[in-house]
Amino acid sequence: MSTELKNSEDLFPEENPYAWSPASSTSIEEFLSKYKPSMVQNDGTKPWIWVRGKNELDARLRPFEELAAISEASELLQKATERIEEIKNDSTIPIRSSKKTGAKSKKEVREQVQFEAAENLKGISKKYGYVHGKWLIFAPSNKVDAIWASVARSLISGPLAATVAISAKVATSPGHETQGYQHVICVYIPDVYDKDSVTEVMKVLLRRHGINLSGVKSDLYTLIGLDSKHPSGIPSTVWKNGAVLPDSEINGLKEEYFSEIAAAKLMEKPVDEKAVAPRKPTLKKRKVVFDDPFASDDDNGTESQRRKSDGREE
Repeated sequence: MSTELKNSEDLFPEENPYAWSPASSTSIEEFLSKYKPSMVQNDGTKPWIWVRGKNELDARLRPFEELAAISEASELLQKATERIEEIKNDSTIPIRSSKKTGAKSKKEVREQVQFEAAENLKGISKKYGYVHGKWLIFAPSNKVDAIWASVARSLISGPLAATVAISAKVATSPGHETQGYQHVICVYIPDVYDKDSVTEVMKVLLRRHGINLSGVKSDLYTLIGLDSKHPSGIPSTVWKNGAVLPDSEINGLKEEYFSEIAAAKLMEKPVDEKAVAPRKPTLKKRKVVFDDPFASDDDNGTESQRRKSDGREE
């Protein structure tokens, strides 16, 4: 296996206390309780916490194939970057397109180069079988432990275990306090160009976990240094969320998850017996009428009639 791949942060570390697999001596619950991403600080030796499910990559590339894929992809990226820079500095390419002359704008020419580069990277990946990658998730420090535990359990014995998902990792905390730090979580899949399997994992992450996703990235992209800040401007993800599922379906799946959670919490809420206890009926007191020894016969007659009209005649 090549040196590049051995040092890749996308490979599951077989012998690492911060990595759990079905062969580990501890349970997944013990592991998750012991190593929480918000509590583990990266001192340069533990940047990730890993969990691997029952699935594994079917095959590994032979060393020369790995080197060839990385070398060819790196060369392509370099040429595309140089071409993008040329377009930027080429005064003959207008800033705005012209319907009259048919000239394309700098933006249009640049995007064409970027599109072709992405397609060529896809071709290299498929040529050498270097198609594995990951769904990207970003979680704030105050929520990362819960999100990570949910994903890890799901991968081992939950809904993710029924998909093609292979493993998952989460970034540990930085060695120094970082305002607004986001932990990246990666859920690995065997083929980022297989839209059906990409969609399958996406739906589980949305419907069963309510997670905000940030696209699918190829491991080859990671190895050649293609990220969101790369000067080429080539998209750093193979799939954006909206290219896999429409926004309406994405939102709908998440709403179903949160509605289900809310309903479950409502069912678990203890009943306040005092609040729902029926009130005891109160008896209406009868008005006591005393005989007035000083009343006239007319007064007594009037009182007698009043009793009859009230239904209180005895």
